[in-house]
Amino acid sequence: MRLKINAQMRECKSKSLFALKAELGVSDDAITLYRGFAITSDCELDENDSVIFMDKNEIPKGELLREIMYSRNTPELNKALKNACVGVAGLGGLGSSVAIALARVGVGRMILCDFDTVDASNLNRQQYFLKDLGIKKTAALKENIALINPFVSVETKDLWLDESNVNETFAPCDIVAECFDNAKSKAMIISSLSKPLIAASGIAGYGRSEEIKITQFASNVWICGDLKDAASIGNGLMAPRVGVAAMMQANFILEFIAKNGAKNEK
Repeated sequence: MRLKINAQMRECKSKSLFALKAELGVSDDAITLYRGFAITSDCELDENDSVIFMDKNEIPKGELLREIMYSRNTPELNKALKNACVGVAGLGGLGSSVAIALARVGVGRMILCDFDTVDASNLNRQQYFLKDLGIKKTAALKENIALINPFVSVETKDLWLDESNVNETFAPCDIVAECFDNAKSKAMIISSLSKPLIAASGIAGYGRSEEIKITQFASNVWICGDLKDAASIGNGLMAPRVGVAAMMQANFILEFIAKNGAKNEK
């Protein structure tokens, strides 16, 4: 049967995983990735299945690296993800975390927008490092994403978003994540953007993870958070609770792409 092995299509005689390992002379110590799962047991193979055998200490390159990274995803998502374009408005604790999560699963294209630079107060919750201090958040995050997944196309916009530019900025996107840290900008994008939007509100403090939920606000707007706990004196924004909301936003985007596909999908 024809199988995709380590990113290459091959004709093989074997119809089970263990038989295939024996046929190819694969070491028993090799990591085996099959249909999104690291597997150690035997199983039957189907025509055109993708199987990856790799050494734990191997540093793969090119298409094999892409295949290995995306092999851990739920397989049917990969085509939609590859063709999807996601916008992220604001690259603070929410936005930088949303972008990193989407890069790890392999969203094909992202448009990242922020006007600010990285400062030391950002390091308690945002996906930046000491090396990034003083650098534009767009540039720093693009560089960090490239170190995680070089196959993601990242377009950056260094600007303040308002009613006059928000729709043009995110015109190519299938969906946008609102990740601002001020109420005025949140209200602006909710009222102005014509794209599907997953926004956030009420993520300050700590604990009470179960109170962070996604609520539909309008036909194309959903809001993630508890809708009450805004940042204030004595009620700060911290990595754990901000991270919960960011991962829920990213997970919602995956669900949206899976259900609706990508408008650029061929």
